[in-house]
This record gives sequence, structure tokens and C-alpha cells, in this order.
Amino acid sequence: MKKIIGFVLAFSTVPSLAFGNWFATQKSSGRSPTRASALGDPICEYYQVDVPTSQAGPPKQTISVEDLTPMLKELLKDSGMKNGVINVISRHTTTAVTINERESRLARDLEETFLAMVPADERSHPAVAKEGNRYQHNDIDQRPESEEEAQRCRDNAWDIDNPKELQRWRDQEPINAHSHLISMLLGSSEGIPVMDGRMVIGQWQSVLLVDLDGPRDRTVGVQLLGYLSKE
Repeated sequence: MKKIIGFVLAFSTVPSLAFGNWFATQKSSGRSPTRASALGDPICEYYQVDVPTSQAGPPKQTISVEDLTPMLKELLKDSGMKNGVINVISRHTTTAVTINERESRLARDLEETFLAMVPADERSHPAVAKEGNRYQHNDIDQRPESEEEAQRCRDNAWDIDNPKELQRWRDQEPINAHSHLISMLLGSSEGIPVMDGRMVIGQWQSVLLVDLDGPRDRTVGVQLLGYLSKE
């Protein structure tokens, strides 16, 4: 184990990286030295990265922003990739990935603006609830509405054919339609070019994970696709 620029870098039998409170597990990797090109040896690696919330307290369906840029820089450095692209994707339906400035007052502006555009349900957490506003997705007692949706619950290990289990599933479902809708507006992924071992982003740009139903610990998927340094 060694320290690199303020982050702890750890290796195990399953390739993984730890950056402070962040933890990345490598899910797949492909390198083919026999298919080298003028750019170098190809690389294709995928990581699932745990993103702990930086905010304290239980979830209250507020909007918060986490900066993924330091973690992405360390993954890129460790991979040895010289040129290519980093793809970042949210693994949740109530988070978004975007590129913009990481600034605390702007983060509060983001929350106020999007909650004004897509206000929360009157049944949502009191911190965000908007009186008189209701969404069909939040009519939990009427879900699942179709056999297809019921099967999706079964596929995710919920025995909803059992009335008690169905009620347990309904009880844990949050009143968060507004979070889903804002996520669709912001988008769930970004691709960042890599040239000469560095992400090609603007001086004030950061790669951000926007939690729209938190604060909660989350995960993102990161794929590095390109070419290693040619020695």
C-alpha cells in the first residue's frame, strides 16, 4: 500500500483501488499486447466505484453534488492509459452525471432551480414537499401496475406474489418521482476525452455526480477505453 497525492492506493487479489473514502472494484479488463498500434497497446477496463456522500444525516430527498474528478484522475494515472476516453455512468435512476463547475453556491442554485422546475410531491420528505403536487409514480399502492413491472420486481428478488412481501416492497419505495424526472433532464453519463494521459476538460470544469434523492452513498461505473503509453 502506498500513498499517492493524498489518496491511499490499495491492491488485492481482485483488482481494486481505494482513494480516501472512495473504493473502486475492477469488474472487467481487456489488454491485448499482440494488437498494438502506432498509438500503443489497447486497454479496456471497467470499474464500479463507491461514492460516499460528503453530507451528514439521513436522506431527505435533497439535491447534492459530489466531485468525481480527483478519483477519475487517479484511475487514469494508475491505468497507464495515454490516449482514449473515460466513460462515466450513474448506476442509479435518481442520480445524474454532468460536467460543470464545482462550487458550493452553484450547487445550491442547482437544487433551487431544479426543484422549482420539477417540484417534489406533497407526500415527499417535508424538506422538499410541495403542497398540492402529485405524481403517478408515487401512487405506491397501485404499483406494480402491469405483469411486466411485477416480473421486474421478481427479477430483483422481491416475492411480490406474497401479500406481506408486496407490502414490504411498497413500504420501502420512496416518494421520489421528481428525482427520476430531474435525472432524465440532466443525463446519466458523460464521456471525457483523454490526451497525453490527461482528461481534456476546461479549467473550471469538473465531472460531477448529482444525487437527486439523498444524501446517500452511491456508485458509478467508470470505463477506460483507449491506448496505453507506447514505450
